[in-house]
This record gives sequence, C-alpha cells and structure tokens, in this order.
Amino acid sequence: MRRPRVVQFAASAVVLAVVTTGCTGGGADSEPTPPAGAGTAPGASNLQQSYESIVRRVLTSVVQITTSEGLGSGIIYDQQGHIVTNAHVVGRAKTFQVRLATGGSPLPARLVAAFPPDDLAVIKLNDPPSLNPAEFADSSRARVGEIVLAMGNPLGLSGSVTEGIISAVGRSVQEPPAEGAAGATITSMIQTSAAINPGNSGGALVDLSGRVIGIPTLAASDPQLGGGAAPGIGFAIPSNTATRIAGQIVKYGRVVNSGRAQLGITGATVTNTSGTPIGVSVVEVRAGSGAAKAGIQRGDVITAINSVKTLTSAELSEVVAQHRPGQVVTVTFLRDQTRGSVKVRLGQL
Repeated sequence: MRRPRVVQFAASAVVLAVVTTGCTGGGADSEPTPPAGAGTAPGASNLQQSYESIVRRVLTSVVQITTSEGLGSGIIYDQQGHIVTNAHVVGRAKTFQVRLATGGSPLPARLVAAFPPDDLAVIKLNDPPSLNPAEFADSSRARVGEIVLAMGNPLGLSGSVTEGIISAVGRSVQEPPAEGAAGATITSMIQTSAAINPGNSGGALVDLSGRVIGIPTLAASDPQLGGGAAPGIGFAIPSNTATRIAGQIVKYGRVVNSGRAQLGITGATVTNTSGTPIGVSVVEVRAGSGAAKAGIQRGDVITAINSVKTLTSAELSEVVAQHRPGQVVTVTFLRDQTRGSVKVRLGQL
C-alpha cells in the first residue's frame, strides 16, 4: 500500500508539500458516535439513528479501487459505471479492480481521463451491474462547524467511517512534485477534523443529509513532529469542483473548461547565495499565452503578482490559482537586475 499523502504545515506559515498517495488525518474513532455524554441527552437517539441511516445508504456508493501500486477509494457517479476518484489514486494505471461495498468479486474498470491540476480522475466499470450513484451536495453552502462523515477504505479496511466537523473552507493547498510532474495547487478545499487515513483518498466526505460534500484527498503533518500526522487536519476537494470536472470527463472524455487561470510560463524557484528564495525564473514562455503577449521573456525572474510576493514556484502557482481566466494582473519581475512590471491577461489552464 502506498504511503499517505501528507500536507506539511509549519507553526507560523503553511509549508505546502505532499508525499505520494493516500491520505492521513486526525484521530477520530473508526465509527461515528454521538458527542460524549449524549446518551441521555434529548435527541441523542435521533442523532444516532440519523448516523446509522446515512452510513447504510451512502456506503453503497463508495468503492475500493486497486492498482498494481496500491489502493484507494472512489464514488459511484452514475448508473453507467463511472466512478470519480483522485488522480493520485489512479496514478499511471490504465486498468483497475473495483470492489463494491455490496460485496462480490472485484470488477474490472478502465481509466476514462485524469485531471491532475485538480487531482481528480474518472474510471469506468467495463460491465457495470446495478449501482447506487451518490448524491452530491452544493459545496458552496458548506458551513464551518457542520458535522461530516468520511467514508472510504483506509488501510484496506473496506467500508470504514470516521466523524468530524468542517473546520474551515476555502483553503488553498499546494501538492509537491510527484513522478516528475509539478505539484498541483488545489483551491477552495474543505478542511475537516474527520480522520483520513491511507486508502481514504477518493472516498466521500458526507453531510448529515447523506450527500457528498467533498472528496478526502490530503492530510496534514507537522514538520516539528518529524513529519508525523497532525491530528484532526485533513482536506477534501469540494463537491462542486468534483462534479464540474467529472461531468466534463464523462461527457467529452477530457476536461474542456477547467475554470482555472494560467500565466503561460514554466518556471523554477531561484535562490540567493544563502539559499533564500528570491523569485521564479521563467524557463519557458508558451506561445500565444498572456505572458507571451505581455512581453515576459525567458530568464525573467517573477517576484510578485498584484503586489503579492511570489518568491517560489509554489507561491506563484497559488496566487495564480486564486484568479480566474480572463482577469488582468500586474506581474512584477527582474530582468538583468532591473525591476519591471507588465499587465497580463490570464489564460485558461
């Protein structure tokens, strides 16, 4: 089984980095329970029944996905056998074995398409039986403090459930490079205290109406603890992003409208003699891009966008990801030790 994806945080600032695949999170129990002392509180019985009903209903929409390198989870998207999961769960694989929560032998599936910039992918069962597609919520209505359940197959323990709350919304998280590819910057992520462990990636973060509000993807670690898991800090891709990307892949076989901005350059972090990052050197300018039209050249060192410092590639990616295609930004750069700035109309990733 692959090691979990882990987002590292420093005490004073976010250090946006991730390792391989899977997820690791905080320390909740493996089964949802009412709050301590709620056994005699009015309404506790109704809450318990609500949890049990949600788990019974939604788990049939969550599958286990196995590749030659490991396993993860997925969510049944439609009756035609499409399953949405994380791009890092599928990795470079083209074929998969899928085990349904209802039991039976593993079913063969194939990759439809992956979209690494949002860490999402869609696979399809070759010969789908009768399925129970998940119902997706409007993640723009997610509220901090809302109770959620994470469902998936952590450590290969199929049909596992953990409980927590939505701790924050709108987080931007930078994944580190993997398998030679640049790390993705994922925006608008939902932070949750529900425990997320290896194998939970691609599963379901569910609200108390039984609808999928997010896809558990990443978990945090604290470098001050030697990179160990930071309890109760996990991240899920919002359902609105998942359905927007998955819907395009199902319909077109690829993503035709990412809704994500791009500057139009390939860059690398530059450091000074003491090893401190000072900007992003432009390695390549894509022909026809906003950067090319604005006159940005190879060798320029980008230091800020709209006065927000971008001293590393991760910072540059995060700032660009917070904008929309078509927006005009001011890019500050150094060229031959001379500071300059230009207006750039962002393109679409």
